[in-house]
Amino acid sequence: MTSAPVFLVDPLPAGDHFVLDGPEGRHAATVRRLRPGEELLLSDGRGSVAECVVSSVAGRDALELELGRRWTEPVPSPRIVVVQALVKGDRGELAVELATEVGADAIVPWRAARCVVRWEDGPRGVKALERWRSTAREAAKQSRRAWVPEVSPPVTTEGLADLVRTAAGALLLESSTATRVTNVALPTKGNLLVLVGPEGGISTEEKALLEGAGARLVRLGPTVLRTSTAGAVAVGVLAVLTGRWR
Repeated sequence: MTSAPVFLVDPLPAGDHFVLDGPEGRHAATVRRLRPGEELLLSDGRGSVAECVVSSVAGRDALELELGRRWTEPVPSPRIVVVQALVKGDRGELAVELATEVGADAIVPWRAARCVVRWEDGPRGVKALERWRSTAREAAKQSRRAWVPEVSPPVTTEGLADLVRTAAGALLLESSTATRVTNVALPTKGNLLVLVGPEGGISTEEKALLEGAGARLVRLGPTVLRTSTAGAVAVGVLAVLTGRWR
């Protein structure tokens, strides 16, 4: 994809002309201040992209566009899924933002045993999940991605073990282990899970359950990363090791 700004519309328009309005049109016209002759990209967030040129500005919150070339970005292989333990404050959104910008294909919130935040069922939990989804959407636009990562409902450790059993591979980040991520065999297709624990660490019982389901304990390097940054670093490392960045 080019460096032109990305705006999300669903479905992607089929014709040669389109009016970009609503929140996306307002952002394009008022915040980005795009003008006639400038280029932008429209995407449905599921891989489909269309090149566009602004033909006119329709007030403060809409642009009239001429659509040109279209294409579909393939699904990355393997798909990197970041399983992120819930984090207090805005560090959860930071973790989602960074992982999305680097290239995570999906994000799974994890109710780990030592999480300070719980995201209990109800309106507050729904609101927290929507914040993560909104963060992923905006980060995908910022990083010019054709695919917006899916942010699924939170899972317990038992539910995560089920995901591990069905994945092509699962790496549990653990700074105390001697095994480096560069020393393990990685899948070339399917879902590759990266499990990021909470600031308080992963309990012994959780490690045993997840290892029993097939997860490999690995460390990224010689330093200890915060839970809000470890996922993004892992995605970058895996993008190189699996050939996704070649």
